[in-house]
Amino acid sequence: MAHNVARKLISSEVVSISPGDQSLSAYNYKSQEVFLLSFKIIKNNCCGLDIHKTWIYACIGITDANQRTEYKQARFSSFTKGLNELCEWLAKYNCTDICMESTGKYWIPVFNILEKHNLWVTLSHPKYTKPMKGNKTDRKDAKWICDLYMCGMVKPSFIPPADIRELRDLVRYRFKITCMITGEKNRAHNCLTVSNLKLDDVFTDIFGKSSRSITEQILQHPGETFDVTPFIDNRCKTPIEEIQAAVDGAISDEQAVKLRQCLDHIDELEKHKTEIEREIFRLSEKYDAVLNLIRTVPGFDKNPMTAIQVLSEIGGDMSVFPTAKHLVSWAGCCPRNDQSNQKIKSTRISRAGSYFKPVLVQVANALIKSKKHPEFTTRYRRIKARRGHKKAIIAICRMILTAIWHILSDLKPYTSDGFLESRPVNESKILTTSQALNLLKQRGYTIKDDPVIAS
Repeated sequence: MAHNVARKLISSEVVSISPGDQSLSAYNYKSQEVFLLSFKIIKNNCCGLDIHKTWIYACIGITDANQRTEYKQARFSSFTKGLNELCEWLAKYNCTDICMESTGKYWIPVFNILEKHNLWVTLSHPKYTKPMKGNKTDRKDAKWICDLYMCGMVKPSFIPPADIRELRDLVRYRFKITCMITGEKNRAHNCLTVSNLKLDDVFTDIFGKSSRSITEQILQHPGETFDVTPFIDNRCKTPIEEIQAAVDGAISDEQAVKLRQCLDHIDELEKHKTEIEREIFRLSEKYDAVLNLIRTVPGFDKNPMTAIQVLSEIGGDMSVFPTAKHLVSWAGCCPRNDQSNQKIKSTRISRAGSYFKPVLVQVANALIKSKKHPEFTTRYRRIKARRGHKKAIIAICRMILTAIWHILSDLKPYTSDGFLESRPVNESKILTTSQALNLLKQRGYTIKDDPVIAS
């Protein structure tokens, strides 16, 4: 039985598919070695995949009633034809349980093809399936993944549904475009600084309406002195004399060419960003109910794209995370466990959530400055006094994630009641009436007079 000590028999037949004629060749091993392992076999028929750019090595482990495991190995091309042959080979041995490690982006087409064939695919981080050094080949890697998965020693990764993955891809691409726009703006700013055009001293945004009009005039008529009054918007509060003095500089031909290319590239990237956002809003229409719940959390109601970023990373189904702590750990907003010999070596947060964590940090930095949500500001100030700003911000991120998990699990809007808990008061502490009223106001309570009942 599966719960007994596993007896694993090294395969007496290894099947390989050659890349040319795809003919099968069998290699029979005369010597068979039997190992007694102290692991329980949980999956009697499973497959391990070692994925590379060109080839995919597969190994199926089939355990019989006597707890003897036989292995079937093969190699397939990473082209679509080879992936379909992989699915046929798995169906030949009635194998529907597959495990593979996330190798760059090469696992994505394999995962998509296997998912279309209704196969259960478990994706694992390479650090959980790393083989021993000195005895490593591609076939042995596939067999090692199969052995680990067979014994239930592989920790699966969270893979959202296909529509959420498409939305995530576009949202992350929008983030990359935003970073490219920021880089081009920095280069354009550098051109103005080198040319001694001090537009950043007189304008809040050097790429705004007034500043951009002045920059275009400088590029069209380099070296000429002009009056800046016609280019200034009526809402600009900076005196005209200061702006006129700020543009008293000289831009070289080389800097003018560079600045023109930067501005054109910025306009082109802004156009691409608008098109990407239009497609993002189209894909997120089916999740309006989930997005409306997320937008009830403080900090997510201003920009509609913020809630979509959260949805694209964690999805709308919270059943994949048993508790809120699992979601926080997946997002990398909790300290790691690194303890040995009763010594804590490190409590740093992990690198997980490289696209998700910056959004939470930006929202948290805005919430700690707000007076409307004392549940966040009170906790931030208490932790900052002891641990510093960075740890306090991550604690606020954890509060936000916990709230999002409960909102999407219970399908109820956000409320601060869970964070503003009533604490037992020390009996020896005596407060005056005014002190008690101020304490209640700090905790978010609104005090009003009792209604007068007419006799």
